[in-house]
Amino acid sequence: MSKRTKWGLAVVLVVGLGSAVFALSGANKDKATEVRLEAVGQRDLVSAVTASGKIEADAQVDISADITGRIVQLGVKEGDLVKKGQFLVQIDPAQYESAVKRLEGLLASSQASLVQAQTNRDQTKRQLDRWIEMRKINAALVSAEQVEQAQQQYDVALASYNAAAANVDQARGSLSEARDQLSKTRIVSPINGRVVRLPVEVGEVAVPGTFSRETGRLMTIADLGTILAKVKVDETDVVRVHLNDSVEVTIDAFADSAFTGRVTKISNSATVAASNTGSGDRAVDFDVEVTLDNPPAGIRPDLSATARIVTDTRSKTLSIPIIALTVRQHEELPNELKEGEAAPAKTTSTREKDREGVFVVQGGVATFRAVKVGIAGDEYFEVVDGLKQGDSIVAGPYQAVRDMKDSTRVKPVKDEKGGKKP
Repeated sequence: MSKRTKWGLAVVLVVGLGSAVFALSGANKDKATEVRLEAVGQRDLVSAVTASGKIEADAQVDISADITGRIVQLGVKEGDLVKKGQFLVQIDPAQYESAVKRLEGLLASSQASLVQAQTNRDQTKRQLDRWIEMRKINAALVSAEQVEQAQQQYDVALASYNAAAANVDQARGSLSEARDQLSKTRIVSPINGRVVRLPVEVGEVAVPGTFSRETGRLMTIADLGTILAKVKVDETDVVRVHLNDSVEVTIDAFADSAFTGRVTKISNSATVAASNTGSGDRAVDFDVEVTLDNPPAGIRPDLSATARIVTDTRSKTLSIPIIALTVRQHEELPNELKEGEAAPAKTTSTREKDREGVFVVQGGVATFRAVKVGIAGDEYFEVVDGLKQGDSIVAGPYQAVRDMKDSTRVKPVKDEKGGKKP
């Protein structure tokens, strides 16, 4: 093959490759992105906050001992219904009965001493009064020294009487305290309810729960007449929750049912817990109490529950899919341009600002349009401004919405049967 022929073939090959690249480039340029389109329409929206927690009784009392002693009798079993004043626990009363008897004897002895001191006081007082009267009649009959001695004897007798009276009061107080201690050996229920926890048995030693609530607790009684779901709401959501908001509560133990309720209490202070992410941040939650309208039979405290608190609703409002809303940077100028006015050159006074919006499709071209949204439902945002009913927007897939640029050519994605999805 001649040299000229080789150069000719090379030129043809280069031209051919260039044409192919140009054609491919043009094809890619005209290639439309497949997206899911959706028309802006009206829907009923429900905005809700979801939080988890556990079931609690409105009135729940931990029963503990105020004295130390061995448990000799239990009057109830776990799960029993009890009435206010019903016998629950008997602590060995022997040592407390002995103390009462000892102090009863001490009181009797003190009272006898008081009677003796009172008699001595009265006698010395009469003697003093006689000496004083006789000296008034005739000073020669009774000397001043005799009167002074009678006065001293009376003062001593009066002091002895006062001391004996104080001893009686002290003995009476000690006896009252001992009787109170003895009465505490028999524990009765302070409320109507059900025994939901009974961690002790006969033979164990009951101790006052001064330093540890768990150590001193004998049992727990809950009034199950009013049932609460106590949940923890994140600090970012608690501002949306209000008293009397309607709530749907699901309980793990009753998986096939949902129960209605109302928000009846919102804590004013937060509970702070360490984050599970290991980043060192702390999760800040607020306790919210939900009162169940009709709790199920067999419900008990500490069951796991999830509450869906309805914070706002909208009826037949313009809405867009949550996945359709995206954020793009927008060059914000110091002053808004008047209609028809050319934009000035970019200067240091211009700044980039993120704007929320959607891609509106007209003639197969997607254009970013800023929108203002309101409440969020489970799948849709309320549209406050920026769109009208019937506008066609890009509603997915997520990757296409995230990567889309302004003025991108789009086409409806095909379904599995080869048709076009709206």
